Amino acid sequence: MELILVAILAILTGLTVGYIVGTKKSHIETEKIEKKIKEEAKEDAQKILEKAKEEASELKEKAENLLREAKEKFEEMKKEAFLRAKEEILKEKEKLEEELKEKKRELSELEKRLLRREEYLDKRESTLDKRENNLDRRADFLDKLEKELEEKKAEVERLEAELLEKDMKITQLIEEELRKLEEIAGMSQEEAQEELMRRMEEEIRKDLAIRYKQIEEEFEQTVEKKAKRILATTIQRLATDQVAETTIAVVDLPNNEMKGRIIGREGRNIRAFELATGVDLIIDDTPEAVTISSFDPIRREVARIALERLVADGRIHPARIEEVVEKVREEIDQEILNAADEVLFELGIDNVHPELKKLLGKLKYRTSYGQNVLQHVKEVAYLAGMMAAEIGADVQLAKRAGLFHDIGKAVTHEVEGSHALIGADILKKYGEPEAVINAAAAHHGEAEFTTVESVLAAVGDALSAARPGARRESLEAYIRRIEKLESIAESFPGVMKAFAIQAGREVRIMVEPDRITDEEAAFLAHQISKKIEEEVQYPGQIKITVIRETRAVDYAK
Repeated sequence: MELILVAILAILTGLTVGYIVGTKKSHIETEKIEKKIKEEAKEDAQKILEKAKEEASELKEKAENLLREAKEKFEEMKKEAFLRAKEEILKEKEKLEEELKEKKRELSELEKRLLRREEYLDKRESTLDKRENNLDRRADFLDKLEKELEEKKAEVERLEAELLEKDMKITQLIEEELRKLEEIAGMSQEEAQEELMRRMEEEIRKDLAIRYKQIEEEFEQTVEKKAKRILATTIQRLATDQVAETTIAVVDLPNNEMKGRIIGREGRNIRAFELATGVDLIIDDTPEAVTISSFDPIRREVARIALERLVADGRIHPARIEEVVEKVREEIDQEILNAADEVLFELGIDNVHPELKKLLGKLKYRTSYGQNVLQHVKEVAYLAGMMAAEIGADVQLAKRAGLFHDIGKAVTHEVEGSHALIGADILKKYGEPEAVINAAAAHHGEAEFTTVESVLAAVGDALSAARPGARRESLEAYIRRIEKLESIAESFPGVMKAFAIQAGREVRIMVEPDRITDEEAAFLAHQISKKIEEEVQYPGQIKITVIRETRAVDYAK
């Protein structure tokens, strides 16, 4: 463009010069000069124009090259931006898919926990239904018992009427005796009345004691079997309603920051731990401690050991949690077998089915009223074996019956029914002798005893549970209860000494034979039992035994 402007300017300059020259010279010369100048200017302009065209062509070619390069770079940048955007979209998609999978896993875990909770509630409801049925049966029995008591009450009223009639006769006899005594012995009326009253009181007490003993024997014959069934249903067999000390375990932490690591990002670690162990992990405001809660003692022990190892190691994430829990579970399974082998070796018992051995080892993690069940059955086995040796029964069979009598407690959370009958079914399944099966079935009165060894196992069970300190009760409360039983018994007239034995499950009373007759002894036992029921709180039942004996002593000189 600049060259074109220069050419035009040159043309204009030439025209101006020609005009000036033309004014001074002649018209011809002016024309020649003007023609020459025009030709020269035309040639210069032509050259300048050609040169401008060449430069313009070059500039156009450069512009086209620059435009082409710009388009290529734009296409490359467009492709790169598209690829980056695509990668970012894919990453965002993968992140969303991962979050969706995590949410699905959380939802699945929540559904499983809800299913477990529903199953637990169903079992609980079934247990409550059974208890309700038992209470209904007990109410029916009590109604029958009430009717029988009404009949006995009518009998007592009849006896009272007879006694009243006898009293009238005795009054007449007293009057006659008073006259006779005054005539014969020269006694005053007051003295004679006291003597007759004493005789009358002795006769009435004797008649009343004899009649009471007869009524008691008749009543016992009719209700003894029913009472046994009621007592069997009221014995606590399951540890479903336990205190917190037997359903939780506390794990100490080095610091409170560890709680955050146990919970994990968005709660992943704690969910993985609860899913792997089957327990509830409670993390509250308690400083430097977390609580493990579960009705199953084996799960609780696995969770406790696994959590302690994870805290000590410091590496807490879902994969590590599953690894540690599985390893601890294998160790606990081996410990269960070792515990069973140790007990069997101590007792000298062999030929035990492997599955039965596993169930025996599980009793190490069960308690009943605070008493360890494995230790309890080992004590029962020793006691039964000692008693069998004393009476000449089969010692090994008695030990075996004592050891396996509570085997049903190892599975009572998984199987519905009485632990005694469940244990009998298990022992029958694994080919145990009939005496061992009967010991498990009958030790709570739910079946009849068929062998001496099964009876010895039941006696050993009562002794092991009754000894002081075996079951959960403070020493002070135990001593106060024993002293109260003895003081109640000694408060009655005619009692020489009272002894509370078998950890307070029996009271033996020594009476003065010259003041208490054989018939009155039964009535005294009844009175003492009623007073104990009113004033003392105790588990189970207490046997009252009144002992009356006469001794004749002489010396050879």
